[in-house]
Amino acid sequence: MTDFSQPIALKLNIKTAQAEAVLSLFAEGATVPFIARYRKDVTGNLDEVQILQIQDEAKFLKEFSERKAVIEKTITEQGKMTDALQEKLNKAITIAELEDIYLPYKPKRKTKALIARENGLEPLALLILEQKNIDVNTEALTFINDNIKTADETLQGARDIIAEMVNEDAQVRAKMRKLFEDTATLQSKVLVDKETEGIKYKDYFDFSEPVSKIPSHRILAVLRGFLEGFLRMSIAPVEEEALEMIGQLYIKGMSASGDQIRKAIKDAYRRLLQPSLETEFRTTLKQKADEDAINVFAENLRQLLLSSPLGSKRILAIDPGYRTGCKVVCLDEKGELKKTDLIFVHEANRAYDAEYKIKELVKQYNIEAFAIGDGTAGRETEQFIKKLELGLPIFLVNEDGASVYSASEIAREEFPDRDITVRGSVSIGRRLMDPLAELVKIDPKSIGVGQYQHDVNQSRLKEKLDQTVVSCVNAVGVNLNTASKHLLSYVSGIGTTLAENIVKHRSEIGKFSDRKELLKVARLGGKAYEQCAGFLRIKEGNNPLDASAVHPEAYSIVEKMAADAGTNVQALIGNETIIKNIDAKKYATEQIGELTIKDILNELKKPGLDPRSEAQQFEFASIYKIEDVKVGMVVPGVVTNLTRFGAFVDIGVKQDGLVHVSEIAHKYITDPNEVLKLNDKVQVKVTEVDIPRKRIALSIKQTQQMPARNSGNFKPQNTNNKFQPKAKQPEDLSTLNVTDALSALKKKFGK
Repeated sequence: MTDFSQPIALKLNIKTAQAEAVLSLFAEGATVPFIARYRKDVTGNLDEVQILQIQDEAKFLKEFSERKAVIEKTITEQGKMTDALQEKLNKAITIAELEDIYLPYKPKRKTKALIARENGLEPLALLILEQKNIDVNTEALTFINDNIKTADETLQGARDIIAEMVNEDAQVRAKMRKLFEDTATLQSKVLVDKETEGIKYKDYFDFSEPVSKIPSHRILAVLRGFLEGFLRMSIAPVEEEALEMIGQLYIKGMSASGDQIRKAIKDAYRRLLQPSLETEFRTTLKQKADEDAINVFAENLRQLLLSSPLGSKRILAIDPGYRTGCKVVCLDEKGELKKTDLIFVHEANRAYDAEYKIKELVKQYNIEAFAIGDGTAGRETEQFIKKLELGLPIFLVNEDGASVYSASEIAREEFPDRDITVRGSVSIGRRLMDPLAELVKIDPKSIGVGQYQHDVNQSRLKEKLDQTVVSCVNAVGVNLNTASKHLLSYVSGIGTTLAENIVKHRSEIGKFSDRKELLKVARLGGKAYEQCAGFLRIKEGNNPLDASAVHPEAYSIVEKMAADAGTNVQALIGNETIIKNIDAKKYATEQIGELTIKDILNELKKPGLDPRSEAQQFEFASIYKIEDVKVGMVVPGVVTNLTRFGAFVDIGVKQDGLVHVSEIAHKYITDPNEVLKLNDKVQVKVTEVDIPRKRIALSIKQTQQMPARNSGNFKPQNTNNKFQPKAKQPEDLSTLNVTDALSALKKKFGK
């Protein structure tokens, strides 16, 4: 893998030594979180994103090298490899370039050109290509044989050969690919008699947009409509431009031979080149759209996993319901199930009994907070609990995926004697306590924060989401003595088997009191210990550093710092006065450099600090169903999903409203993530309500004052985040569909 360090460094604009260091660490079995956290001095302070990019580039280069080797072997075995051809292969930098060079040598099925060659028409094709002053028809007559009866047939065969030569010309394909990149449009039209059935694709019934500008969500929407049989789609530049470009390479002037070549070029383009490049670009656009959608999903997942936890509190969790009642569970500070019950809060004759049960449970189990699922009957149940005036915080908890967890093997293993309603209620309560620890038990695709996640490459989606979960788990750290095996499995260097062994060891021997005891876990060797130890926390253990992110390999350095300061490690931890006077350079070694020492000093100030903020209570307006929502209302909401085209906001009425990207900010933005994050609390104005289709259109910017000219960019009203102002840009209407563009123009210039 280290052979790839130079091209990777060039591509990612980093030093060759940095790429080489990362590839070497990967070869030794190091993980991305470990490299990013504990090998900063080796990599030159590369972050997780850069390290993952190196990993991806190395994977691509490996695939590229393997394909190149196969092509070289095939051409050599044909006896057609030349120095010039080898040089072309060596200069290729993409797989598409490799395939273009290989195309003339690729084993073919029986093509028109192959049949023409078998009929002895290649000399005629070559003669025409010379474009000498000849009588083409007279020359064609000389090639008539038992299979070819007329001059027209011989000329057609010659043109078939020329068309294939044009199609297989690497220079032609390179120029055509550039023309497609620069000028091609993606067009879609509705199929005959599919208007009613495919009404959800109405925006794409007569649609056209340059491939260089079309955003990912529109690519995926058109492709879905095409694959479902409602739309016809095409990708092509203006044909005349393509034909002229090819003609400049092949046609020398006006002649009878030139006319034949012109016909062959048109046939090559329509029958071979355009369909081939359309397929290639459809694949490329799909891959680009997939990657964009996957990145959206991964970023949303990251924000969701790192949602604010309430922490170790005694929780009364409720999975609401109308007819079947509300399933209630009581959890202790560790999330252990203590009590289950069933109440009916939506039936007048049973509400008093429900009130009595809730008050008794709160008293008996010293409940500190309520967690209520935000699905069916969630708001109504919240209203019931509020009326009890118990003085406890009430949280509506996103329950997406809770039903998936309830029926999963993980849930059955945790609660073999409980039904799915109890498991779901427990999951809701635990999500409030620690979203990360609970959500890792659920397939990320079931969490509901994606964009066209079912249409994208599923293996790449899984890979990216797994990387995101690993990153989040290791960024927060894991309590070694309380973490489930599912949470432990995402810790750097552990995985499923070692996680099970850790839990088994813990149940047999008791709690871990020292990180070194991990080495006694079955099959957990030195390498795994090196990778995982820094991310595992032991509260109140033998060594105070075990509760921090300081890696055991650096304990001796911290001990020396304490000794030099005339104190001990316990007293050093959290003592900012002493820590700020420690010179990082003094303690740097060949193995642990200055960057890592600075990280250690920062960690010692607040050891084991959870990077997540604490959960804050939020209250919706007094609206409970879409019929309560009126245009012009300004209400509070919570951002539940971010896509490239806008943000979905929960305003408490079961259907999330959409804030189109053009309605988020007074300044121009292309991505809602520029100013919004998941779980942000925002004020929104209702701009449209479509009850039959259950759609609500919202605006954030209409709740805020338009900034004065030259006064700088606005700062959105948001209780969670500080937004970074960006330079104002003109609105790019070309990225919008026709409806959106007209709407934007009206807003900008008036009707």
